[in-house]
Amino acid sequence: MSYDKEDNKEERNNFEDNFILVDPPNYNPEKPKYSKKKKIPFFTIVIVAIISAAIGGVIGAYIAPVYLYGRYIDYPYMQQPAERVEIIAQSEELNVIPAVAQKAMPSVVGITTISVQRNSFFGARRSQGLGTGVIVDSSGFILTNSHVVDNGSAQEVQVLLNNGETLEAEVLWNDISLDLAVIKVDAVNLPVAELGESDNLIVGETAIAIGNPLGLSFERSVTAGIISGLNRSVPINEYESIDGLIQTDASINPGNSGGPLLNSKGQIIGINTAKIQSGEGLGFAIPINTAKPIVDEFIEKGEFRRVYLGVRPYDVEQVEASYGDIEGVDSGVFIWRVYEESSAEMAGMENGDVIVSMGGTEINTVRKLIAELYKYRPGDETTLGIVRDGEKMELRVRFTSRSD
Repeated sequence: MSYDKEDNKEERNNFEDNFILVDPPNYNPEKPKYSKKKKIPFFTIVIVAIISAAIGGVIGAYIAPVYLYGRYIDYPYMQQPAERVEIIAQSEELNVIPAVAQKAMPSVVGITTISVQRNSFFGARRSQGLGTGVIVDSSGFILTNSHVVDNGSAQEVQVLLNNGETLEAEVLWNDISLDLAVIKVDAVNLPVAELGESDNLIVGETAIAIGNPLGLSFERSVTAGIISGLNRSVPINEYESIDGLIQTDASINPGNSGGPLLNSKGQIIGINTAKIQSGEGLGFAIPINTAKPIVDEFIEKGEFRRVYLGVRPYDVEQVEASYGDIEGVDSGVFIWRVYEESSAEMAGMENGDVIVSMGGTEINTVRKLIAELYKYRPGDETTLGIVRDGEKMELRVRFTSRSD
């Protein structure tokens, strides 16, 4: 360390007061003599550099720990790090998709329909439809969308099985509000899909769709993504929407309707139903738990009997838009009329009541009410939460079927 004698006297004094100098103040060593060095040839420098790089590579590969894909790769004679962060390799995750496709593909069917459309300009004309379905029972019950079978109006329905066989099908049941339908083919020992659980889904889970996008030339196409959202609502007109849907970014196109949305175990968690045309990666599926009670009854009894509440309902929003605010409610189902000798009348319901809950579940739309009713069977009982003249109260209802 050097100091300027003129400008840094005080600082130098402080320095000398605090440190013992190794050399005496008057020490003046002779200037060292240097001898000329021999110039090293350029070729030699290059050879040495190559050898050094090779040695460094060996040391790095066999001695130093390697940090790769978020984790340390260590060798037996090396000390393990205290904490390890492991990320599943992409190739390992992708191996799930072929396994799911192989498991579910035999139970996925193509559905073609012919309907007759009538209007005042062109008269009657035949139109063709295409969709997807999934076999839920080996005796030929198939679950699909209501709109795939033209909401029950299709005159001809054909099913293309995985083995290439085409069979005529009959529409046994459909519901426009749920956009679900059950059809049946005359066959036995068909491959059956495994139904999963949709109540405990988590955003970010793997989601795999199988269907027939844009025609049978692309039949049984497999697309994969994740669950992007839960409990989504998709409006279908000014007052109605389909609620409780699963949102996914797995590609869903026309023709995928009625096909399965699967989890990483190859279990059906939803039935694909809609896509937002104005955006990419916005597909929706009906949770499989909505369809399970219906499927179970068809398998058990060969038919499905829906419970009968016996009311003429409207969304509160729709009524308020025409007649003004309803006291004591922000949303719910307004009961325009209670039918005689119905479950609702026997429970004490009156015209003008507003249903706000059923069995502890909030009811805010007619579609939600219908979806909840599918959870019950004739003879079941539950509690209805209603608002009457601005006051909340509860009614105990016992369900019957329309034929009771």
